[in-house]
Amino acid sequence: MRLLFKLGITIAVLALASLSASSAEVAILRNGFSIRHQRHEPREAVTRLYFVESPSSYVEVPTDQIVRFEVEEQPPAQALKPTPPTTLEEIVSAASSRNHVDPDLIMILIGAESAFNANAVSPKGARGLMQLMPQTASRLGVGDSLDPVANVQGGTRYLRELLDRYHNNLTKALAAYNAGPLRVEQYRGVPPYPETQTYIAKVIGDFNRKKLARVSAHHDSGRTPEALRNSKSEESIAAPRP
Repeated sequence: MRLLFKLGITIAVLALASLSASSAEVAILRNGFSIRHQRHEPREAVTRLYFVESPSSYVEVPTDQIVRFEVEEQPPAQALKPTPPTTLEEIVSAASSRNHVDPDLIMILIGAESAFNANAVSPKGARGLMQLMPQTASRLGVGDSLDPVANVQGGTRYLRELLDRYHNNLTKALAAYNAGPLRVEQYRGVPPYPETQTYIAKVIGDFNRKKLARVSAHHDSGRTPEALRNSKSEESIAAPRP
């Protein structure tokens, strides 16, 4: 029996706020990569790295992949020529701007594909942060798939191509990214592969949660503390009893 697969997508798009504090933390990962962030919060098996003082701008990294945290003092801004991106946040931001893909989606995809391991190589030969197959990397002009900048630029460009191909249908684009466009054409939609279906559900679920959290934070930011307390009380009263 053919397995029917449906996903409801509610995507709210907001611009990612920039890091503006005078100092920041840097998470040093086991793979030698680093992620600059504002603060961190351990949450069981993962640690949330917040990019700004906001409850909705964060990425979750497996705690056991973090070696240590360092404090990085940021010098005053100077009129210097642009320098190549050095942190994952900067790499993703550059790829997002160049390919017109939401940076949150790119970051979530990296987490799902490689768990932020720039040296990851799958049994099928997919390589790097966004797990590019050799033939795909070659077509995209990515010479070294283990180079984080080239990999994220190539992977984001590939995702942009898939979004254009499927008229911004994120479900189909993710299915093609995971299982290949030929399988999406063969099954006229999401292939009946548990791995692909789980992958799509995770990426879209994480993406929607982040966007909804940001919308909620943005909404609450314009309300007084008394209004927020009253709202919470009303929610508590309206909530159905178990």
